[in-house]
Amino acid sequence: MFKLSRFFVFALLLLFVSCKKEAVDATSTRTLQSSINDMTSSLNTLQQVKFNEALYILKTFGVEAEGATSELKALGVLINGMKVPQIFSLADQVAQENGVEWTSTGPPSLGEMNIFGNVQATEFDANDIQASALNVNVTNIGNNEVLGTQALQVVPRLADSKGDPITLEGAALETVLEVFSGGNRIYTSKNLMLDNKFKGFVVRFASLPAQKIIDQAIDITVSVKTSKKTFKMSKIGVPVNPKALLMPVGDPADNPANIDTESPVIAPDGTVVTPDVKVPTSTADPKTSVTKFLNSLSTQNLRGAYDVADNPNWGSYETFSNPTSGFGGVKSISVKNMTTNNTTANSASVNATYDITDKEGRITAVQVTFGLKNVNGDWKISSYKIN
Repeated sequence: MFKLSRFFVFALLLLFVSCKKEAVDATSTRTLQSSINDMTSSLNTLQQVKFNEALYILKTFGVEAEGATSELKALGVLINGMKVPQIFSLADQVAQENGVEWTSTGPPSLGEMNIFGNVQATEFDANDIQASALNVNVTNIGNNEVLGTQALQVVPRLADSKGDPITLEGAALETVLEVFSGGNRIYTSKNLMLDNKFKGFVVRFASLPAQKIIDQAIDITVSVKTSKKTFKMSKIGVPVNPKALLMPVGDPADNPANIDTESPVIAPDGTVVTPDVKVPTSTADPKTSVTKFLNSLSTQNLRGAYDVADNPNWGSYETFSNPTSGFGGVKSISVKNMTTNNTTANSASVNATYDITDKEGRITAVQVTFGLKNVNGDWKISSYKIN
């Protein structure tokens, strides 16, 4: 009888263990919490902390929803059927994409995390920050000769009553940036303020649609959430670089820079004729050199573009072709308009309006005045000015 009882107890334990879930079940909020609890119980203490942090990262940055309940449902949809390693991997990816300084393999860094809410109060809450104000510093970054200012660095800091920065230790403060123009919200980003080295946000102009920007200025609002209070600060009327904003995609058919002068042409009688490449002379239209320059950039023929120029400000070919500060980051160009101005025997200027697509797919509209000079019968680009 005793052996039978022991066998029965063992069978019950085996049944209980076998019923524990190894993957997320998001059928309902109850099954979501139950499955996550089962998965957590199979981990050691350190892994449990990191697993809860990973879930918090995904709930905060991996889904788009308003309110705790909606965020939880969206999280369930995102991770349904996933096991612990998959959740860690996804959390690493989401953290990296959002610029959050967190990794699944690092030490615990976010304090007490529970996506279902705090079950009980802790003796010390690192997020209970006693601050008096929030300061926000906005600076221009990403300047280069080709495209001008490309982004804004927005850095928030909690301050005490004297205006001095608050020292953070072990905190994980949810920080939200919102960009408005004309009263309409056009951009939102989230991050975690972990310490006083928090780098804030980078607002790339290429992420802001030009058609939604009023008077070439934006309003920036940053909020930092502590345990008991949310601090908010706004910067009104921050100017943007209109040439770096996200522009609608142009029509390649209207792009003079895409015309290949060496492509074969089919004559009316059906014969194929390859046109001669015309060498620009001092009597030719300077637009020919500018078109060749832009066409070379559009096909990543940087050496060909450099050879059309004689501009001391561009320095060596290595400087000219630099992907960060030069023309090396250009993927393609779509020309909208081009006109020749003030042509003399030795100098000329050409105005061109075109869209630049960089190698990350961002589109920037620019208006440029090219200065040209006559060098041994050829028009060479001698200056480049973004208007």
